[in-house]
Amino acid sequence: MQAHVTKKTLSEGLGLLERVIPSRSSNPLLTALKIEANERGLTLSGTNLEIDLSCVVAAEIQQPASLVVPAHLLAQIVRNLGGELVELELSGSELSVRASGSEFKLQTGDLDAYPELVFSSQVDATLSASELARSLSSVRYAASNEAFQAVFRGIKVEQNGQMARVVASDGFRLALREFSAPGEARNMIIPARSADELVRVLRDGEVHLSYGEGLLGVQTDRVRMNVKLLDGDFPDYERVIPRDIKLTVTLPAAALKEAVSRVAVLADKNANNRVEFQVSEGKLRLAAEGDYGRGQDTLDVHQEGSEPAMSLGFNAKYVLDALGPIEGDAEMRFSGPTSPAMFRASGDGGYLAVVVPLRV
Repeated sequence: MQAHVTKKTLSEGLGLLERVIPSRSSNPLLTALKIEANERGLTLSGTNLEIDLSCVVAAEIQQPASLVVPAHLLAQIVRNLGGELVELELSGSELSVRASGSEFKLQTGDLDAYPELVFSSQVDATLSASELARSLSSVRYAASNEAFQAVFRGIKVEQNGQMARVVASDGFRLALREFSAPGEARNMIIPARSADELVRVLRDGEVHLSYGEGLLGVQTDRVRMNVKLLDGDFPDYERVIPRDIKLTVTLPAAALKEAVSRVAVLADKNANNRVEFQVSEGKLRLAAEGDYGRGQDTLDVHQEGSEPAMSLGFNAKYVLDALGPIEGDAEMRFSGPTSPAMFRASGDGGYLAVVVPLRV
């Protein structure tokens, strides 16, 4: 086998696989990368048993062949090569990697022992790749990294008719986004870490999804993935979304982010980074106090509702996370000083976040 490929293209493909393939494993084959050289170019494949990933790298191929090599070692070698063109040549059980006067020889692994990765060609739904990536990214922060229930470490995807919704929650906050997605009704829970990798491979154009038993198949023009889904029932999140809104505050999201960040510098880190939100007479007053002093900030807001004033305490980081996906004006909707509060873009937009206030 002999192949010529640009360093940039090969590095990009190896970078995707490098994030999925473990650097250490009790099964050494799982740390390896499979390379298939054929008329399509170089197909790079790997797995960590939670995600199977395969991507196609454009290359000029002579004498097609397949081989297995250490994934992270090859990626490190390619990153450090000089020049713009890389030559790969398989001779016996050695892969030669050459570029700009440098040459490295890697021992190949047992191709027959490498686990077979099967990607479905079935298409159950076709979505906008950028919209799916945007939606997953906008709710990812709310998924737990440490939750007792495994489902809290995932992102729920609900598809029904012409719309889909992605939802994440760690029990203290909730984030969801709705977007256009024609297809059959389907519910699934994608592990949050797998969603991170999915977002990285999704670009412009369309993404084709296939639904298997406990498995989500993903296919774009250059990448194929199998994502193992989480078992279990996602909690009834609808009940924590406030319905009886007594006070609505509207102001530019950027101004609110900046003010919360300023005040939170003095928030007590041992008291959940508490920042007080006090609304009255068209003003939002933010205040925080810690061991080294106290700070406050005041913003002009548009205020409406049956309550003339309200005071709530929030974890500053939770508020900043909730505001992250919002551009333009943000709406804060309050139903009471101890009830969950809603953050969303003014005029909707499909995204909303719910944050539980801190108790006194």
